[in-house]
Amino acid sequence: MSRRATRLLVLGLVLLAVGFGAAASRIYAKAWLAQRLLHRAWAATRAGGGPVKPWPWADTWPVGRLVVPDRGVDLVVLADASGRSMAFAPGVVAGTAPPGAPGHIVLGGHRDTQFRFLKDLAPGERVRLEAADGTWRDYAVTDTLVVDAHAVEILWDTGESRLTLVTCYPFDALVPGGPLRYVVRTVALPSAGPAGVTQAGRAAPRDPGGARAAAPAPGRAPSPRA
Repeated sequence: MSRRATRLLVLGLVLLAVGFGAAASRIYAKAWLAQRLLHRAWAATRAGGGPVKPWPWADTWPVGRLVVPDRGVDLVVLADASGRSMAFAPGVVAGTAPPGAPGHIVLGGHRDTQFRFLKDLAPGERVRLEAADGTWRDYAVTDTLVVDAHAVEILWDTGESRLTLVTCYPFDALVPGGPLRYVVRTVALPSAGPAGVTQAGRAAPRDPGGARAAAPAPGRAPSPRA
């Protein structure tokens, strides 16, 4: 290969890397900005205004708030886990219980943005989920596993109060979707409230930035393409 051809090849690779970097930056920026707007909509929902859309043209709305205190994670959860919704936030997988309802809640999110932290969760870690009525339910991670994307058994309701978090796998894959899903399973913790529910009057969790939050103030399964 001539020196000129080598230079052109190197230049092409550099430009390609810059292009990929810019695209990744746009994805992260969109996810960051969306969560700010979603937290505002969630505050309005919690204030009693009913479901509040985060922006006028949205076709979904916040239904919960997911907090992992030891990881600095504080995410608004959307009403569905469609590809369009998960571009902005994790969502409730169709056919499973919404936050605050009894049964099995399954949330799906993208592995390269909101749900990237799943790879670091370990058994025993605490996960919190807030419902629109202001109640908090605490869960403890029991285990993690990798399953086929069509393993519908991870959605089954066994009668227990459980929360399952799902994203695509592996975490460093370049192509969206794929045949595998990474699953974090948790079980509800007992508390002083009924059915493991923590009342809204209890202390609010800390924001990722360290400040205490105001009293938490909107197909084919099993797993969305994350």
